[in-house]
Amino acid sequence: MEIPDTVRSLALDLRSAFPRSPRETLAGYVLAARIVDKARAALLDQLGEYHYALNPSLDTVFFDFTGLTPEALKNFVATGADDEAVAAWITANARERPRIEIIKWNNWLRYLRPSEAPEHAQEYMEDYLPAHLPKNRPVYVWFDIYDIEEGRI
Repeated sequence: MEIPDTVRSLALDLRSAFPRSPRETLAGYVLAARIVDKARAALLDQLGEYHYALNPSLDTVFFDFTGLTPEALKNFVATGADDEAVAAWITANARERPRIEIIKWNNWLRYLRPSEAPEHAQEYMEDYLPAHLPKNRPVYVWFDIYDIEEGRI
């Protein structure tokens, strides 16, 4: 597949940069901007240590909630669509929900504590946190893990 130059200009090289915070919204959804960054990087084989739509992951939480598929999103991103076009595509193709349901889902993820995460995630993080985060750095919510490790907080 030929990758348009617009994908190359929009993509972050995740071998040397970080995707956007999971807190940043796109089309009104947390996680979406980060997932789009990873989709663009995946198209250019520039994911580094990141994964696109690995199951299970936070990506799959987004795809399960919206009803979108990783392949469909990545295929649309591969057209060279900018964030505004991707947001419109997500809005048009995601499972229709009342706005308050999306807001509640966003807030659930924004304030999800590691102790409330699925067991497989808690088990993985038990070793991951001490190896990748500064010692004695408190993690209050799940998104803190990403933002601390990636230097945003």
